[in-house]
Amino acid sequence: MRPIFLIGYMAVGKTTFGRALASRLGLQFIDLDFYIEQRFRTTVKEIFATRGEAEFRRLESEMLREVGEMTDVIVSCGGGTPCFGSNMEYMNSHGLTVRLTASEDCLVRRLTRKRWKRPLIADKTEEEIRLFIREHQAQREPWYSLASETLESDELENAPEISSTLTRFLGRHPELLGKE
Repeated sequence: MRPIFLIGYMAVGKTTFGRALASRLGLQFIDLDFYIEQRFRTTVKEIFATRGEAEFRRLESEMLREVGEMTDVIVSCGGGTPCFGSNMEYMNSHGLTVRLTASEDCLVRRLTRKRWKRPLIADKTEEEIRLFIREHQAQREPWYSLASETLESDELENAPEISSTLTRFLGRHPELLGKE
């Protein structure tokens, strides 16, 4: 099976949904940022700090193409992955691209709760986070909108909601269950 690429803004639930989908389908889950960290034995934050964003984006594109050649994988991409080089074109030509979206209120709630994990927003107030999300998503929309499909992900807070979202997604893709 060709890869399924999950894209979308930070905190939309790519990892949560991706892990659950991979488990349900018996596929391998790959978080692209974690994959990069394992390959280069350092953190994404450290790559940004020592090599700069341009070099990180080059490595990210290279690693995206590496995992994109694998079969039976669900790949959770970083929020910026689709927005650089020809990454979105590559993903669309090599697998199924699924954009996860969440309401602004949901993103603010999720990001405020764990802002310390994200250097770009760690020192921002809730209102500053809201404005940051609005501006950032608007910048990324041209790339995000190229996904094969969109899945609303506000309801990924607990096991029943995750299960419901999986059922909704798999109902649109019976071929993934071998029930074409």
